[in-house]
This record gives sequence, structure tokens and C-alpha cells, in this order.
Amino acid sequence: MTDRTIRSVADLDSLDFGKSEGLVPIVVQDARTGETLMLAYANRDALEASLSSGEMHFWSRSRDELWRKGETSGNTLQIRSLHADCDADSVLALVVPAGPACHTGEGTCFGAGSSPEVADGALTGLAATIEARATERSEGSYTTRLLADRNLCIKKLGEESAELIAALATGDVEEAIAEATDLVYHMLVALRAEGATLADVAAELAQRAK
Repeated sequence: MTDRTIRSVADLDSLDFGKSEGLVPIVVQDARTGETLMLAYANRDALEASLSSGEMHFWSRSRDELWRKGETSGNTLQIRSLHADCDADSVLALVVPAGPACHTGEGTCFGAGSSPEVADGALTGLAATIEARATERSEGSYTTRLLADRNLCIKKLGEESAELIAALATGDVEEAIAEATDLVYHMLVALRAEGATLADVAAELAQRAK
């Protein structure tokens, strides 16, 4: 799968700002839950400011000016990662919001009923966190350590599989759920270490469902 992550100002050269008079739409999603928070627009200056500050900046079409989300409300959007779409004319921003994203005070601009199912949101959020660790390679992060050590990654995957089997064999449902959760985490890390993602697994599931 093509990596369209925007990591530096140089990566902005690949975006097509010409389709919407110098702007590209930004879909903002909670990196932890997968919830879609808002849609806004940004020009190159706004994206450069976002990359340099680590917080989302946009271009206000009504005021015709650059603005930082949360500059008056304090409800900032801390960036985990930015991704261009396949046509390079829109961007997905995975963020950690500090407070409600909508100016109405609601968590999302799309209102009640727009949030993903809990399981889907949790998995998407976990995958986004793993992707952020893979990008940042933060020191002291257990995920970073696993990603850097293939043998350890595979060993832990085997251990978690065995622990889940043991819990199921004894009929300990609560322990089985806990071990299954650990296994899912280690499975996604192991896949990411090999360049695969949750999206690839979902695509395979969809193909098999046909």
C-alpha cells in the first residue's frame, strides 16, 4: 500500500492546491477513536504552520485569513499524522482533540449518530496510535521497541496467542478477553513492522465476504 503520509514541508509539493483556488479540504479524525470531527480547508501556508507547530491550522474562507484551531477556545487539535488522498487534492488529519471540535460545543461537527461503532473506533484509534509510533519512533515507547526488534515482536505475538488459548481452555472469559485484547495489539504491531495495516486486513475481510 502506498505511503501518502505528509511528514515535512517538502511533502506538500505533491498536493494539488489548484483544484480549489489554492485550498484543499481537510477531513479531521480523532486518532484514538476514529471519530470524524470536522471538515475544514487549508492552503499551503496553513499546512506549513500545522507541520511546524504540531497543531492544526486552517484557512478561513469567510474571513480570508489563517487560523489555528483553538486559538480562542483552547480546543486545539494536536496532530498525530497527516495523509494525502490518492488524488493528492485532500488531506486526512489524525489528531488528538483538546476539548470539543465543533464551535457549538459538541464533540463533532456532524452531531449525534455520526460516531463509529465502539469496536471499529477502538481498532481504528489503536491502529492510528501504532502508525504514529512508527512515524515518530518515540524513545521509551514499547510500541517503538517492538517495531525495531522483529524477533521480540514475533515472540510476544506467540506468547499472547498461547495465553489466550490457555484462558479459553480454562473457561476464564474475563481473562480471555484481556488476552485477546493484548493479542490484537501485538498482531497490529507485527503487521505494521512488515508494512501492513489494519486497513489491509479489513480489505481482505471484505474480499472474503464476497
